[in-house]
Amino acid sequence: MAWAPEAATAGGTALEVLRGLRTGPRGLVDGDAEERLAHHGPNVFPGRRPASWPRRFARSLRDPFTAVLIALGLVSALLAAWGTACVITVLVTVSCVLRATGEHRADRSAAALRELVATTATVRRRPDPAAAPLAREIPVGELVPGDVVLLGPGDLVPADLRLLRARGLTVHESALTGESAPVTKRADGTDALCLQGSSVVSGTGTGVVVATGGDTVLSGALGGRPGRPGERRPAGPFEQSVNGIAWLLVRLMLAVAPLMLFADALVRGRGLATLPFAVAVAVGLTPEMLPVIVTTALARGAALLARDGEVIVRRLPALHDLGAVDVLCVDKTGTLTQDRPVLDLSMDADGRDDPDVLHWAAVNALWTLHLAEPPVPDALDEAVLDAAPGDAGLAHEGVDALPCGPGRPLSTAVVRRTGDPRFALAGTHLLVVKGAPEEVLARCALDDDARERLTRRAAALAADGLRVLAVARAERPARDRPYTEADERDLSFTGFLALRDALAPTAREALAALTAHGVTVKVLTGDHPGTAARVCRELGLDPGVPLTAEAIEALDEAELARVAAGTTVFARCAPEHKARIVRALRTGGRTTGFLGDGVNDLAALHAADVGICPRDGVDVAREAADVVLAPKDLTALDRAIVTGRRSTANIAAYLRITLSSNVGNVVAMLVAGLLLPFLPMLPAQVLVQNLCFDAAQLALAFDRPAPTTHLRPAVLRPRALLRVVAGFGLLNVTADLATVTLLALTASQPAFHSGWFTENLLTQALAMLLLRAAGHHLPPPLRWAAATLSLTALLLPLSPLGAMLAMTPLPAPYYGALGLVLVLYGLGLAGLRRRSPDVMARRSP
Repeated sequence: MAWAPEAATAGGTALEVLRGLRTGPRGLVDGDAEERLAHHGPNVFPGRRPASWPRRFARSLRDPFTAVLIALGLVSALLAAWGTACVITVLVTVSCVLRATGEHRADRSAAALRELVATTATVRRRPDPAAAPLAREIPVGELVPGDVVLLGPGDLVPADLRLLRARGLTVHESALTGESAPVTKRADGTDALCLQGSSVVSGTGTGVVVATGGDTVLSGALGGRPGRPGERRPAGPFEQSVNGIAWLLVRLMLAVAPLMLFADALVRGRGLATLPFAVAVAVGLTPEMLPVIVTTALARGAALLARDGEVIVRRLPALHDLGAVDVLCVDKTGTLTQDRPVLDLSMDADGRDDPDVLHWAAVNALWTLHLAEPPVPDALDEAVLDAAPGDAGLAHEGVDALPCGPGRPLSTAVVRRTGDPRFALAGTHLLVVKGAPEEVLARCALDDDARERLTRRAAALAADGLRVLAVARAERPARDRPYTEADERDLSFTGFLALRDALAPTAREALAALTAHGVTVKVLTGDHPGTAARVCRELGLDPGVPLTAEAIEALDEAELARVAAGTTVFARCAPEHKARIVRALRTGGRTTGFLGDGVNDLAALHAADVGICPRDGVDVAREAADVVLAPKDLTALDRAIVTGRRSTANIAAYLRITLSSNVGNVVAMLVAGLLLPFLPMLPAQVLVQNLCFDAAQLALAFDRPAPTTHLRPAVLRPRALLRVVAGFGLLNVTADLATVTLLALTASQPAFHSGWFTENLLTQALAMLLLRAAGHHLPPPLRWAAATLSLTALLLPLSPLGAMLAMTPLPAPYYGALGLVLVLYGLGLAGLRRRSPDVMARRSP
């Protein structure tokens, strides 16, 4: 059965709920629980179930290049060109296997990270109906409707629960609602439902599970919310760039074979006899290893990040997008600060430092906590006690307390000091009042000028981003009856306390590193603009003029995009404001990352180019995110950004090398095919050459780019890439045609095939070395790949396999002429490389 939350609360009493679920306060029997688990399925969020390896393999077949290769393979099979068809099958299989394996490995890493999060719940279960119930820990995924769950402080609510018993139970629902104040829960009335995703702050409770998995309120509420994990995301910068390049090349590939057939029929009259060669040339133009190189480079970067458990990349293209990020949106609390206040200053009425103000504030905090026993200790009281000497308040004896509460932003502690003759003989009590300045000052015996002066001082401190508390005292005759709010009058003003947010230990270092790497940090917070601005100043970040939610709502999308580009702090933001800001930044051409951890961050996570969530974020936020941080630490994120840029540099190098070589070779073959009375290379030779080059290029995923690669945000630029390909391709055509001319004048047809095969592979090896990502150090995989490709070029024509491919050994003088061509080609490559535009855009924020 699927239970709706309304049925759990409005459907009747707790007993009626238990009867409806066919359970009881003693819990389920183990056998019954197993049957329910088989019926309802595991208690996991629907978006968590990863795609299987076979499904990923099948999905990779839909890649544009792979689809075209499959079509060319089918054409080859229909023409009985079995060698061509077999080579194409090998290319497709290797590409899809490597791609599916890399993505599957990334998903397993994300699953391993999830196991680090507490994933158990305490339930009552019985081995048989007659046995006594036992409290036991079980995995959260095994919870079923009807289970009786025990809750205690610090527990995550593992499913939707209808409370059966509650004692002082308060829960945090900020991950669901964005409200930071804990909510009191009772076993009767409308507060009896505890939702999955909330957490217990204080007290204990017992509840029965009414919904699990996709039937929970959390899953249902996300049905119409942008950014739900099941929803297809729009393409990011990386996918847009690669898809643009891919479809351009697909169109060229589809044009090559008909063009070659038509031209050859007009000039040479060979007709359909040229079709296998035309298919092989079209395959040669295809960068079929692009999905493999992309997956390998990104998966290798993701594996390096996951090795220490710091960062898990859940969607491989997000690693490139992370490297392209030039704006990072973060919340203040928990990211730049530690989510706890610390004392900044204590001053008297004249603005001078006065430790007595802190002393009396500590007296108030200590005895309010002891006597009033609030369900949740006040964070400001804890900060005051942490800052005060250890014996503060111990010389006084608590008598009564009037705590803070809804609509009451101040507290009063009534104390006596028996060691003071004044207190002992006269029977005097001392009221120590602490709270919001306007409330405390209204209760002080001050003239209008003094009250106005102190109000302005408190406002100035608040505008500077500090949380301000006022402290006042008054003596009262001792009495036995309780004190009331009416006694809080004619107070003597003592002074102000100002508290600030404690900064995260690594925040300053992380912001400096992000700035050095060209990433602009923008703070999106629900706090007061002055508070957020002060934190930014303390961390060395210029806050500028904060933009508040009211101002955001007054702007249309175009105006917001313009204003957001120059704004650092966005204050008083609700979830919808954060999503609008992220979309506005993207509209302005910025690649935007968003760091969020709650359900109320889902819209912004989905709106960003890269959604980032810390490990301790709620499940649905982690599932919606592209990147998961084990620590909520921006230094780990900066390392991930650097890794993404290095991976992008290797992908760009592959595109630069393979497209330059492939386009040059294809153009040269088209020209040679029209000029020569025979085919310049046999189809099998073209495909074997292509296979050798593809295998060698896998090493590019392991290259080490230049140290300057990571200094600026980087994104692939298709237009710049095409300009580079045109330049290097023309140089390659020149070298190939020089070789063709030499061989046509001196060699037989088999020797011609052997010579051009050798020259093509050697020029491709040279391109790998000179057009790589410009790092000074040549890593071993790339060194071995280039050496192996060169040896294959020289030795294959001499081997039995060369004879099978209709190649013969070359005369010795040819190698000298080939060496001259390679030297001139290498010098041309090096010179053109220095003057060519970068295929990656690096933007300064």
